Amino acid sequence: QVQLIESGGGLVQAGDSLRLSCAASERTWGNYAMAWFRQAPGREREFVATINWRGSSIRYADSVKGRFTISRDNAKNTVYLQMNSLKPEDSADYYCARSTGSFALVPSMRSSDYSYWGQGTQVTVSS
Repeated sequence: QVQLIESGGGLVQAGDSLRLSCAASERTWGNYAMAWFRQAPGREREFVATINWRGSSIRYADSVKGRFTISRDNAKNTVYLQMNSLKPEDSADYYCARSTGSFALVPSMRSSDYSYWGQGTQVTVSS
């Protein structure tokens, strides 16, 4: 059973930074792409960022490009999302997810390609 545990959310002001972490319990976690998605109240879940198993291919949603950075430490089974210059519209529950397939060169931005999800961590950005 794969467990993903997010942490690092909180209440911040516009312009502040936060770093989210997602720790995985799986021994072979390093073989899979990891992604961050978010969901605001009343809205559909949306893609934020993804990184392939080697960390050599990264993709971002246009809304966060240049402000957010995804990274991973395979030795620690952890993926990070550094969020800078936060805006009120970034407020949402943030979820990390592990891909269904392994060793993909280009990670997917579709939620349907991710089989395991964390419980979410809340990020609130006040104006």
